[in-house]
Amino acid sequence: MRSTLRILAAISPLILGTATETFAQPLNERIDQLIATGYPDYAKQAAPIASDAEFLRRVTLDLNGTIPTTVETRAFLADKASDKRVKVIDKLLASPAFVRQMTQHFNVMLMERRPDSKVAKAAWDEYLSTSFEKNKPYDVMVKEILSSDGVDPKSRASAKFMLDRDLEPNIVVRDMGRLFLGRNLQCAQCHDSPIVDDYKQEHYYGLLAFINRAALFPNPRLPTAMIGEKAEGEVNFTSVFDKNKIQKTTGPKVLTGKALSEPKLEKGKEYKVAPTAPTVRPVPTFSRRELLAAALVESPAFPRNIANRLWAMMMGRGLVHPLDLDHKDNPPSHPELLDLLSKEMLAHKYDMKWFIRELVLSKTYQRSSEVPEKMKDPPADRYLVAVMKPLSPEQFAYALMQATGLADSERQALGAKATDAALAARLAPQVPAFVRMFGSQAGQPEDSFQASLDQTLFLKHNSAIRGFIQNRPGNLLNRTMVLKDPKAIADELFLSVFSRPATEEEKKDIAEVLKGGGEQAPILSEIIWAMLATAEFRFNH
Repeated sequence: MRSTLRILAAISPLILGTATETFAQPLNERIDQLIATGYPDYAKQAAPIASDAEFLRRVTLDLNGTIPTTVETRAFLADKASDKRVKVIDKLLASPAFVRQMTQHFNVMLMERRPDSKVAKAAWDEYLSTSFEKNKPYDVMVKEILSSDGVDPKSRASAKFMLDRDLEPNIVVRDMGRLFLGRNLQCAQCHDSPIVDDYKQEHYYGLLAFINRAALFPNPRLPTAMIGEKAEGEVNFTSVFDKNKIQKTTGPKVLTGKALSEPKLEKGKEYKVAPTAPTVRPVPTFSRRELLAAALVESPAFPRNIANRLWAMMMGRGLVHPLDLDHKDNPPSHPELLDLLSKEMLAHKYDMKWFIRELVLSKTYQRSSEVPEKMKDPPADRYLVAVMKPLSPEQFAYALMQATGLADSERQALGAKATDAALAARLAPQVPAFVRMFGSQAGQPEDSFQASLDQTLFLKHNSAIRGFIQNRPGNLLNRTMVLKDPKAIADELFLSVFSRPATEEEKKDIAEVLKGGGEQAPILSEIIWAMLATAEFRFNH
């Protein structure tokens, strides 16, 4: 029956309607085809598919926020099944650690490590975690984030985006443009952008018109503040470059879309709850702010932006790069591919888990990060090799705890109670120190890697990291100390830290260091620390 339908679909798409879509090529294969068309002789020039060890480390970091255990690595390397990569991808996507990783990533993306002034981090994390656990569509999540006024305790957490920016209009407009539409309109506040022709002053004020009547109530300085809104107030603007100082106005609109129409209300019926006293939160009959989320999600820029951001999350850079500078003079590296990803995001109703799975299944994602000898300085935007990605502070912390065996030790200590949640609770208190040292400044995107002397000193002397390495039942030092064969020690070290077997040369190096005599524990501790301080560990490759 299926073969018959395929034949009919090929003969007459008009007869079968959407049958051609039903049996279309998987997205991951179309990704690879469109990436290949973007570079001459791509198949011959591109790096080969990553080894099993490289792939497993990469995909575990990307989907679960840490490195695989030695048990997982050994089992994967020994598995001869042809579909083992698909199976491990599905296992990682079904893991509670995937929910944690997505929660962490979207928390940083949306809040950019701002202080928790109005909504506690625990409540916000719970909101995000529940959303990803249910695989909530991205458009639904954004509508909740932009629509909540913070009044109902049950939905207050989703209002963090607005509340913890103190609903400061210029900050909110800038960040809505950047994070939800892929356009940084900050330079269009006082005039059409002198740098980007596509960014107009009316685009900035069109977004501002959705929230210009809203403010925190009763006082923006209070941690319990919520959003109130007036029934009147227009947006007027003048370009600083206009010698005639002609004043313009706009209603609420998203970029080049039409301004939304507003009903004319009878005098005295402008409010559901009129601000009859300073202690009364105003609630207008017609709310511009309540229209914001739906209008923003309907913009063509919305699916394009999230498709580009998820691509960057998995591939190491955006098709449009930087992520918030989408305009005609900074076109996507692969325009047809970004169009396809945007359409697929819409067609699959913003199912982020499905979308990420397709990205990870692609050969583009699974290519090696090692540059072929015949190639010099491959352009990053051609995806000839996998892009090296610095670990986020959270990934770095959890990877360190797994590499040193702290996670294994805690798992062993928990015994029968070693659930994913119980282990996460044991490890989580170690993470904030890494965020303070390696995280971006509050309110800044975490999209660049800058090594510093302070970070080096932290890795070398921090008591917590030294504590991770210290001998305890089940951890890496403990496991290697009981081994007698230097080759076995080398393999245990390299499988634990780098998620790969040691090479013959590395085995010889380890044997050379160990044969010098002396106490093994201090020597092994220094070897472990030295491995953790390498670029091979610090990056996802």
